[in-house]
Amino acid sequence: MIQKMTQKEAKAFSKKVLKEPVLVWDRLSQTDWEKAFDFARRYMAFLDAAKTERRAVEFIRDRLIKKGFSDIDGATAGRGKYFKVFRNKVIAAAVIGKDSLEDGVRIIASHIDSPRLDLKQNPLYEEVDIAMLKVHYYGGIRKYQWLARPLALYGRVVTSNGKMIDVEMGEADTDPVLTIADLLPHLAAKLQNNKRLAEVFEGEKLNLIAGTLPACDPKTGDRFKLAVLKYLFDRYGIVEEDFASAEFEAVPAGKARDVGFDKSLIGAYGQDDRVCAYTSLESLPDAKKPPKTAVALFFDKEEIGSEGNTGAKSRFIEDFVADLFEKTGRKVDERTLRKTLAASAALSADVNGALDPDYQEVHEKRNAARLGYGVCITKFTGSGGKSGSSDASAEYVGQVRRIFNKAGVVWQTGELGKVDQGGGGTIAKFLAKYGMDVVDCGPALLSMHSPFEIASKGDVYMTARAYEAFYNSTE
Repeated sequence: MIQKMTQKEAKAFSKKVLKEPVLVWDRLSQTDWEKAFDFARRYMAFLDAAKTERRAVEFIRDRLIKKGFSDIDGATAGRGKYFKVFRNKVIAAAVIGKDSLEDGVRIIASHIDSPRLDLKQNPLYEEVDIAMLKVHYYGGIRKYQWLARPLALYGRVVTSNGKMIDVEMGEADTDPVLTIADLLPHLAAKLQNNKRLAEVFEGEKLNLIAGTLPACDPKTGDRFKLAVLKYLFDRYGIVEEDFASAEFEAVPAGKARDVGFDKSLIGAYGQDDRVCAYTSLESLPDAKKPPKTAVALFFDKEEIGSEGNTGAKSRFIEDFVADLFEKTGRKVDERTLRKTLAASAALSADVNGALDPDYQEVHEKRNAARLGYGVCITKFTGSGGKSGSSDASAEYVGQVRRIFNKAGVVWQTGELGKVDQGGGGTIAKFLAKYGMDVVDCGPALLSMHSPFEIASKGDVYMTARAYEAFYNSTE
């Protein structure tokens, strides 16, 4: 039978057994506050420079080279810090550790693609004397959020003779931008007001306005379309057929911004999941060998199910770890590679949805991540009955928890909405297929998947601290 405690005993016992949420800013010293804001400044510069997966790879590669990493395909053995780029859309980095590779490696895997608008292969047309571009949205978006806002255009074009041309328009102050027109409220009542949200905004009506100047006199057809083609040809040497072998991405124009009177938040496009990409990049061991080999993976295609040769479903991780064996002086067979991956431990570095003050009803508040309360450990994702989730074991979550507590990391747990309300997937299950332990771990965001996602600078800083502790732990 439980004996009743005195008030003093209950208070002491509560401190011992109850788990209280910790606000990051309450835990940090003034010096750490300044470090957090300085780290956020550098992170925001990354967001501005890496709005597409290709640009992210370029930034990460350049940063790794500055930190002394070598391309694994050309480096001599024994240097200990390597990177590998694949298809210009995926990149991996590793620091060789003290333990044998066969004892397993420490992996932090993020993704560098984000929801956006992709141009179709035959995008350019004109309607009512306006040149337009047709798009196909990529990833999970709320279509109305992309209307009536300035959009920048990034592209990689391969011409008929094999020449590669990169296009960037809309970020410089003197650049034009593209946009999608929205219907004025005066005319929307009968057409839109009584429809379901999913029916109001049609994917085929997400068409970019490209120009309204004619290329020639009215006797010539398609003169507005021709004007756009003349601009593209004069500036880049592009003809209409080149769209067939091009990748054009329309993304929100503009820089990352401080949010709030206190500038404690970051508002920007693409923080899912470039916040985890940047923090894992900066957390890679730099000055000395970690206990186990530290591997950072930066994947493409997560927002559409990790498909294709640049997604987490590919065998890129196997190739990279095999390369690491070779650089340490050993040819690896398939069985050894499988055993190495099974002995490894990973963080699927991805974000969670923060408790929204205006829409608290879609969250289960006792298990929702909160903005400013540190890095979030998400034991399982999926939807409904955990469908599509890897669901981390108690043993592994306990190990991660010990690592974070020992390093003074402020952390919380979370799930993505109420059981029957939401859900979502990450790359955790594609890492788990190798037998390794893996759990999702990253900061929580407000306005996730919108063109202007919001993160706490304290959470970003604590995520970097968490990843650093994971890489350097001896557990």
